[in-house]
Amino acid sequence: MADATILVLNGPNLNLLGVREPETYGRETLADIEELCLERAAALGLAIDFRQSNHEGQLVDWIQEARQTADGIVLNAGAYTHTSIAILDALRSADVPVIEVHLSNIFRREAYRHHSYVSEAAQGVICGFGSQGYTLALEAMTRILGPLDERD
Repeated sequence: MADATILVLNGPNLNLLGVREPETYGRETLADIEELCLERAAALGLAIDFRQSNHEGQLVDWIQEARQTADGIVLNAGAYTHTSIAILDALRSADVPVIEVHLSNIFRREAYRHHSYVSEAAQGVICGFGSQGYTLALEAMTRILGPLDERD
């Protein structure tokens, strides 16, 4: 039985982690978070496809692609969380479980960040735990998908 594949998507400006507003987002880079995810995924029996784009359409294309290539999606849509109905529509049609992740606690920030279109399609939301949110999402995904020996 092959490992379940989880598509870990990162939206706009997350390529600047470590240098962009480190007091809010921390000093870890996106490459650091990818390495953390790869290590945790291996321990959980998951394969990771880790990607980042600043372009909404690219994220939509990847979400649509997930119907054939992934067993679940972990998504930090960045600012698109609060603006993108296109991403919401793609997530609703993906037919795989989705977990929303944010490095910061979006509910302790500006009011416009309190609404999430992604949440409307997600099984759950993890925010405010920095990079640990990604590993928590992978752990939650294993519970959603079920035990390794019971996966198709």
